Amino acid sequence: MALDNLISIEFTQAELDEIDLHLQGIESVITAKMVNLTPDQRSQYGSINNEMENWIVKSFAYMQQRPDLVPAYISMPEFTKDQNTRNVIKPRLNVVNGIKEMFEDTSMLISWDIFQTAIAFYRNVKIASMQNVPGSTNIYQDLQQQFPGRPNKKTPPTP
Repeated sequence: MALDNLISIEFTQAELDEIDLHLQGIESVITAKMVNLTPDQRSQYGSINNEMENWIVKSFAYMQQRPDLVPAYISMPEFTKDQNTRNVIKPRLNVVNGIKEMFEDTSMLISWDIFQTAIAFYRNVKIASMQNVPGSTNIYQDLQQQFPGRPNKKTPPTP
């Protein structure tokens, strides 16, 4: 049975250079403005779901309509800037997430293909080693270390 090759792609060096150039360009624009949170900070701040986002948009509209109800400790210029910045970041984040998903999905299929090929080779080397094919035993023993097997069960002492 032949192995299924789920994906077969290659990038030219020119394509890789272009990807890298664009990624470096994006990174250079955002590095001074964006932050990178720790996992603890991410869990501390959480995220806004669609329902909450709608509520925030509604609150923002009311704040603009009725500035007399906005408490003095709220900076409307800062809130407006935050809201506007989030509105321009979100569509770009969606594009980046789509690109990230394509990279991850492609990497997953490539990883599956190379794993299946390596396993097929390993199984063949195992059989060759069992049949004493010269040079196969050392390869099999080296590769076998990835699969240590199940630990030996301790038999309980008989009373």
